[in-house]
Amino acid sequence: MRMKILIVEDDLEAAAYLSKAFRETGIVADHASDGESGLFMASENSYDVLVVDRMLPRRDGISLITELRARGKDMPVLILSALGQVDDRVEGLRAGGDDYLPKPYAFSELLARVEVLGRRKGAPDKDMVYRVGDLELDRLAHEVKRGGKEILLQPREFRLLEYLMKNAGQVVTRTMLLENVWDYHFDPQTNVIDVHVSRLRSKIERDTERPLLKTVRGAGYMIKDEA
Repeated sequence: MRMKILIVEDDLEAAAYLSKAFRETGIVADHASDGESGLFMASENSYDVLVVDRMLPRRDGISLITELRARGKDMPVLILSALGQVDDRVEGLRAGGDDYLPKPYAFSELLARVEVLGRRKGAPDKDMVYRVGDLELDRLAHEVKRGGKEILLQPREFRLLEYLMKNAGQVVTRTMLLENVWDYHFDPQTNVIDVHVSRLRSKIERDTERPLLKTVRGAGYMIKDEA
């Protein structure tokens, strides 16, 4: 099935260029020229990815994304903006954006990012319970148990463990964790991952001599049952 995207851009010349360029690659591209129209179209239709300009008439891009998330719409959103400072990107990502591309940009990079977001959306993960050895994570009940004993985790620790268990047996890099657990698409150059992994390890491996969470030197982390 062909990817379908919505471009929310008030610059009609830029929007026409993007629509034409995307269609030439086989992507179906709709267009909304202001924030309110974009919100309506995204709410009423199904899109694989939204490409949203930050500075829009009637409703700005950040407000549009915030309202979409409040309505339970989870389609990936890529923000385009001339505001490219770190604080600007952080604000956009925290508002619910999945990626942030400062202007000016090359269409080839925009296309690659849209394709990545489209693949990430993919088919929904239907597994409600992940298991690695005697460690169990129930996504619906939001519970973690090891050997039948409940483990209390903070929300970020839960998301971290959920992502690791979803990719059990595979090396998960720092970049993958930043993008999928912290929603950062750049390295904030902090030890936030190391701190959270350390806390998580201490909780899930307390009172056991059977380690599951491993550090892969120079690569990242892996959760795996060696037994």
